[in-house]
Amino acid sequence: MKHKILDFMDSLIKYDYILFASIFFVFFLFIVLALVFRRKARLSIFLVLFAFVFLMVSPIVGYAKLHTYLFKNELTLTSEKKLQFTKAVVVLGKLKNTSQRDFEACLITAIVTRASENKYKNYIYGLKPIMKMSIVEEDIVMGNEIGFKLIVEPFTYTKKYNIALEADCR
Repeated sequence: MKHKILDFMDSLIKYDYILFASIFFVFFLFIVLALVFRRKARLSIFLVLFAFVFLMVSPIVGYAKLHTYLFKNELTLTSEKKLQFTKAVVVLGKLKNTSQRDFEACLITAIVTRASENKYKNYIYGLKPIMKMSIVEEDIVMGNEIGFKLIVEPFTYTKKYNIALEADCR
């Protein structure tokens, strides 16, 4: 757990620090407003509760939205083929850097889930994937598109399946 926290802190960029500092500033602003309106008990209690909810929710939502905006990319699945003599699936795709900055590294993950004709079952199957495989592509310049090949193995599932791709770029 300590290692994960240290890795997370090492991956923070200056915009993350600005986001977290502004969240703490707004939190303290709500606390000061609650102290100013301490004669009005309901308003004061509401401001304190709102300040703590804001402090808990804003870093998570803000971090996700910030990184979605800063590290925007397009990921397309070109093809996928299950091999006959080897227990594997070959996934080919393209990753395009559509952000305004260069990517140092992108973690591309292929997620294999069971498939069904029922859309509700597909949603439930997506919650527990059969397999996940990842690769790291490095140094993707702004506006550049790269192709990648990912091999999902050992793949022993014999029924219908879906493959989804995700990319986490920094």
